[in-house]
Amino acid sequence: MPGVTTPRRSIYQHPLAYLVGLEGVALMRAFAGEHDRAFVEARLADVRALLDAADRLGDGHEVPPITNREGYRHWAPRYDGPNGFWGMEEPLVRPLMEGLRPGVAIDAACGTGRHTEWLVEQGHDVLGVDSSADMLEIARAKVPGARFAEGDLHELPAPDAAADLVLVTLALCHVRDLGPVFAELARVLRPGGHLVVSDTRGHYIGSPLYPLVEGADGVFGYIPNWRHATSEYLQAALDAGLAPRFCREYTGGPDDADRGGPEYTAAPDDGTGAFDPAADHAFEDPARPPNMWEMMPWVEAAARAAYAGAPSLIVWDFERD
Repeated sequence: MPGVTTPRRSIYQHPLAYLVGLEGVALMRAFAGEHDRAFVEARLADVRALLDAADRLGDGHEVPPITNREGYRHWAPRYDGPNGFWGMEEPLVRPLMEGLRPGVAIDAACGTGRHTEWLVEQGHDVLGVDSSADMLEIARAKVPGARFAEGDLHELPAPDAAADLVLVTLALCHVRDLGPVFAELARVLRPGGHLVVSDTRGHYIGSPLYPLVEGADGVFGYIPNWRHATSEYLQAALDAGLAPRFCREYTGGPDDADRGGPEYTAAPDDGTGAFDPAADHAFEDPARPPNMWEMMPWVEAAARAAYAGAPSLIVWDFERD
């Protein structure tokens, strides 16, 4: 994003900042006319209660950056689930590939091989590529019918025009500049080949950054991530000779309810789900930086209002000219 630099420094995360931030976004949407006076008064009461409870929410954490390899080394043993996001993503991505003739497929950033396994079942000759040796170790054991290689999205271990299909799922958020990566993805595609992409849309409303906190043995760090504008994907693809054939952003809300994703709906105007200062708002692990999913239920009405209609996933199908 213009004007936003890569955060290669420690970031400060305070639970009170996130909770009051959600209330602020909900209040801004109410100011625009989405909610009534009772809702506004409930949110203001929440803010007062949150500020009064500040001493019980801790002092926050300085979280240092870690590399993707470090983060996924910790995450690999439990990456396969449960992961509710996959229930939304897989039914959206796989239909884009079901009609393709079996050929050579590259599952770039394959992780533990969840899509690799499916591609093999569809009859493709599959190469799975990932930068994490720990993730690949699990993928090799799970999908013996595929080939795997350690590699990076900027330099895939494949010759020019080698693949009929390239799949990149939930990984471009790790890339700051999409241009070089799309050029590399186009390089390994044959003319008429397809690039299918899914990516997350970020969780911190208003910011192009969304750090993923991961750790082991009581030591935590964050993997830098970016929320790319829709136009960034499109421009990078066009510059690489890739023509868009499909694009959609999914909210996981009522229109996508049959796809199993998280549902963010507008909160009722009666303020249901207000912050309860008498409740025991304790973290599962006080030594861990604040977990947004753990805190959302504490201010449920504000969280639902803040995220209502916000896209959580973008899916693309590009074709090589």
